[in-house]
Amino acid sequence: MSSHHIVKDKQEPALVIANGQACNDELLGQLLEWNPFIVVLDNAIYRVMEKGIKPDLWMGDFDHQHDFEAIQARLFPLEIVHTPNQEKTDLEKAIDLLVERGFPAVNIVWATGRRADHTITNITNLVRHKDRIKAVMYDDYSKIFPLPNHFEKWYPAGTVLSLIPVGTVEGISTQGLKYELNQDTLTIGWRTGSSNEALKDGIVRIQVEKGDLLLMECHD
Repeated sequence: MSSHHIVKDKQEPALVIANGQACNDELLGQLLEWNPFIVVLDNAIYRVMEKGIKPDLWMGDFDHQHDFEAIQARLFPLEIVHTPNQEKTDLEKAIDLLVERGFPAVNIVWATGRRADHTITNITNLVRHKDRIKAVMYDDYSKIFPLPNHFEKWYPAGTVLSLIPVGTVEGISTQGLKYELNQDTLTIGWRTGSSNEALKDGIVRIQVEKGDLLLMECHD
């Protein structure tokens, strides 16, 4: 598996490869094909090199020893960005950088699995960026993204859709789900919308009045 692309006016989403559990090679290959600017986070660089992937940018706090010259020579013209700020995770800093550089969207892989604290943080932190960049997180079983106040999309019948609040979310109304919500409130730890599903082939609509809601398109 290899990747080397030419970025065309930053119209395509960037791809961030974190250092959690790897996704399957088919999914990774699809994302590499459609995401020409590749960012790798910290120690994931070694796993990426093993797969023959050639990233454009490598960033992290680099709190472990690395042979930067050797890695840069192998992956030339790799850009290396040191981000020592401990107030944010490497993934947050990567998204910040992509916003600063004008990317409209980012796809994220290898950000779930392994350590539970990293998984929870990476998923819930998606909501803080929703007004700046379109961010979507993928793994082998889920596609995860924050919802705008008004959302609609066509789904096949039976598609598992989980509505996960980050904090408290008020005024949630849906159309097209098996278990409809009507001006309902969801609160993480108390009541969530996990394992709902599309009732039939067609458009699912979700409206939110207040709060940050994640949608997870799930499959086993």
